Amino acid sequence: MKMKYIKLTVVIILLVQVVACTDNILDKSPVSSFSAEGFYKTKSDAQAGVYGIYNAAQSVFRVDFAYWGEGRADNVQTDQSGEGLILMQNNLSESASSADWSALYRMISRANYAIKYIPDVYKDDPSGGAQLVGQAKALRALAYFYLVRVWGDVPLITEPYTSTAQDIFVTKTDKEQVLDQIEQDLTYAATNCVEKFNNEKDRIMVTQGTANALLTEVYMWRHKYSEAVASSQLVLNNPLYSLVSSMDDWGKIFTDGYSKESIFEVGYNDEQTNLLRVLYALGSYAIYTPSEKFKASYESGDRRIPYVYDTTLSDPKAIWKFLGKGVNDEDPSKSHQDIVLIRLADIMLLRAEALAQLGGVENINEALNLLNKIRTRAGLPAFNTEQEAADKYGDLESAILHERSVELCFEGHRWFDLVRTGRAISTMQPLNGLSDEGNLVWPISTNVLNKNPNMEQNDYYK
Repeated sequence: MKMKYIKLTVVIILLVQVVACTDNILDKSPVSSFSAEGFYKTKSDAQAGVYGIYNAAQSVFRVDFAYWGEGRADNVQTDQSGEGLILMQNNLSESASSADWSALYRMISRANYAIKYIPDVYKDDPSGGAQLVGQAKALRALAYFYLVRVWGDVPLITEPYTSTAQDIFVTKTDKEQVLDQIEQDLTYAATNCVEKFNNEKDRIMVTQGTANALLTEVYMWRHKYSEAVASSQLVLNNPLYSLVSSMDDWGKIFTDGYSKESIFEVGYNDEQTNLLRVLYALGSYAIYTPSEKFKASYESGDRRIPYVYDTTLSDPKAIWKFLGKGVNDEDPSKSHQDIVLIRLADIMLLRAEALAQLGGVENINEALNLLNKIRTRAGLPAFNTEQEAADKYGDLESAILHERSVELCFEGHRWFDLVRTGRAISTMQPLNGLSDEGNLVWPISTNVLNKNPNMEQNDYYK
């Protein structure tokens, strides 16, 4: 039977009760008679503890991957009220649901317990323990990477709460220090995680390839282009990953999951569902539909677009990409498709961008080659020279960013791409008045502020 995601056991439920108390600051567990140290006794316990982190990731990304990565950008529009409209109009406040980071810190809390206690369980098998710790560190890094990109400076917590001597009323840490920790965690994971599991876990659990791909994302966020070139080369050399060739297979990346192009997916199934249908295809209009700007942005003959939305409608009511071409927008059934967070085309285009930034004839030629592999798969003509790309989109970097917008549309990348490349204000100001660098981060939720007297609201929202 195809494994859509890891089934949690009763022992996991016990662990969750210990390390996931949502009423506490940043999901730190209170000291109790049943401690996490008492839980981590066997190797099965250790594996269960890591599964618990993946379970937390399901809750984190089931809807917020789109709110954080698409909701404030230019590829979507909405006719609905609520969170989607708030983000699109840039009317963020501390009451916005996407402003609450609690689920991310729940994920981090579970990772911290695993990182602390798994080595004791694996004293007779250090490498086995290290690969589990590597997964936990990579998942912690993933959570912190979203925290930094969404809120900027955030509390950095790398130890579980095991003593009343520890201060639960934490303060913010400079985002660059958090990013340093992210790099450390991912470097450890890239060394100690398994190369592959030889089954579907290769797509929904962390491998060395996952860690190197996420490192590439982090390096590009920090404009470390040489480092991004090095880490992305490891991903491109990894035999687990290759581009799908046909458009039908391209569509199945999102509807079926587990494709050879996929690097990391958050797995769901009929019991563990997400809100993809609500986001993209439910009711007279989904929360998000393709914006007029997006529909005008792609080139004629692009074979991807009929898999993204109904091109026969001037005002499409749904985004098909994750849910399938021709999806019935009146079907209220819950969505179980995986959310693809990282795939090979994403890393190839980041590598192309890094090479373009570094410059030089050899780098520019490779950047063009990578860009053209994505373009020609979609039925678009290749750019033979850098000047051809510049004639079409202004410069090579803009051509690559445009390709990311179309290839990765609605996958949760567009807002971060705009912020990372310094284009958020110029792109969004004509649409919603965005004008202040301080407004690029989210406000901190009232729920967080009320629980922690030491937590300060982000400056723009004070």
